[in-house]
Amino acid sequence: MTLKVIAFDADDTLFVNETYFLETEEKFCGLMSDYLSQHEISQELFKVEIANLKIYGYGIKAYILSMIEAAMKISNNTIPIEVIEKIIEYGKELLEKPIELLDGVEETLQALHGKYKLVVATKGDLLDQRRKLHNSGLGKYFHHIEVMSDKQEKDYSDLLKRLEIQPEEFFMIGNSLKSDVLPVLAIGGHAVHIPFHTTWAHEVIDYKVEHENFNTLEKMIDVLKRLQ
Repeated sequence: MTLKVIAFDADDTLFVNETYFLETEEKFCGLMSDYLSQHEISQELFKVEIANLKIYGYGIKAYILSMIEAAMKISNNTIPIEVIEKIIEYGKELLEKPIELLDGVEETLQALHGKYKLVVATKGDLLDQRRKLHNSGLGKYFHHIEVMSDKQEKDYSDLLKRLEIQPEEFFMIGNSLKSDVLPVLAIGGHAVHIPFHTTWAHEVIDYKVEHENFNTLEKMIDVLKRLQ
């Protein structure tokens, strides 16, 4: 490989994220338990989230709005204002969660820093993602931070143009096969999948990925062996 740039997804690749969303969803389901079962509430919330992606994009603020909309639909617009206030409180708590680095992340970044151009390529809310990277203490390792509205082939192609590199010089590391792996392989780049113990349903695919430019690794530190 003639690599120049190594890109990292942020949420659930560098630090914990989905775990906090699941905790918030569980509280939301408890808040709405007079109307439907927990499973039904989760399904309704997910449907609203997916419908809103093209309007709000990804991130916690979009999630707060989707929770409020789902509560209104589930309750047939009879939800008390106190419940709306509680949902907003849950969202603020989510925004203020501590940053929990995943095992081996900083050691890997330290080893790669100076040898490659390191970038963050992630989805979500710009302000929130920049805040998390700042609070994580990892910002010093990265040459560039790209917060994408989505992670499709065109989004990655546009990123490579800004970085002035060819696809074969790009190496993506992330926890989502759908967002971090498949589009990168499709444009001719290299990708590594490091699974997190839980994945948002929207990011799940139901088939095995096989490609000469692809590997699945158990933990972040294994990336160093892959690049030798």
